[in-house]
Amino acid sequence: MKIIIVGCGRVGQGLAQAMSRKGHLVTVVDKDPKAFHALNPAPSIQCITGIGFDRDVLIQAGIERTDGLAAVTDSDEANLVTGQLARQVFHIPKVVARVYDSRQAEIYRRLGLQVIATTSWGVNRIAEILTYSSLDPVLNLGNGEVDILQSSVPLLLVGRTVNELTIPGEVSVIAITRRDSAFLPTLGTVFEAGDHVHLAVITSAMRRLSAMLQPD
Repeated sequence: MKIIIVGCGRVGQGLAQAMSRKGHLVTVVDKDPKAFHALNPAPSIQCITGIGFDRDVLIQAGIERTDGLAAVTDSDEANLVTGQLARQVFHIPKVVARVYDSRQAEIYRRLGLQVIATTSWGVNRIAEILTYSSLDPVLNLGNGEVDILQSSVPLLLVGRTVNELTIPGEVSVIAITRRDSAFLPTLGTVFEAGDHVHLAVITSAMRRLSAMLQPD
């Protein structure tokens, strides 16, 4: 994947290193060139000096060929503008915005942005959102402890029941869309080819869910 990270503070630095170790191509944007000194050099990490919500800077960073963007500067306003630009102008499928003021989180969510409202989530949570390609975030609840996701049903689950994709207290199938009609399933509902499923999942279960949908 090709990822842009706007902001090279502690979270941006850690996220860049984590994504690079996972084999992704990373471009880090920061207005202060000295911020890049803390990054460990790696062929998969490119650094660009500039304002993250500057359209020309984002184009230089390769946003037109980017799979995901994380705005993690120390400014809520800059992160919001950058996230909106990435989502609405460049149509980036996965956009994550970090906020310090949790009261603004709901505003971000209404604009279709994934929000990291607390520092405690940090690098690993952002990396999960950006890289779990089979799971499309629709909404997150509270401070992001519960996500509502949608996914196409993989072939390995066709003919199996909703119960086999349910982890009590962690993962629940809340709706299935089949041939353009949505319905609420029971645990005995059998998945069919072409189904799209909506799930509620706690963040700590994301890896388990991904493994169920995309086993090695």
